[in-house]
Amino acid sequence: MPPTDRYAENHGFRVPIPLHGQSRCDGLTTVGRVESALEPLRRRGDFAPGSVRSALTSLGYSAGKVQAYQDGPSRVGFLIDIGASPWCVEGTMSSASTKADAFGGYPDGTGCEPPSGGH
Repeated sequence: MPPTDRYAENHGFRVPIPLHGQSRCDGLTTVGRVESALEPLRRRGDFAPGSVRSALTSLGYSAGKVQAYQDGPSRVGFLIDIGASPWCVEGTMSSASTKADAFGGYPDGTGCEPPSGGH
């Protein structure tokens, strides 16, 4: 038998759970709100994590549930633990674009952070 690549099988716990039905619709709406809130920062070239956090908390998300981190000189990553459907929104803002995605957590996790181990 040929050797089997078990990478996908062994790392499946790190693949976000997709949203379906009404949750997907809610997620797409949330993604649109997040991208719209961050787009003015991107156009101004404001890639400070604090600015991104402020923009996201101004949408009503709890400051304790919003993370923003520098990911290069002109790129900021963010993660919002919404706590309800859609459960999580993550994305990036760079000089080229603002992108976000809503998902339902992780198969072996209890929150929006990817689990560090599992099978």
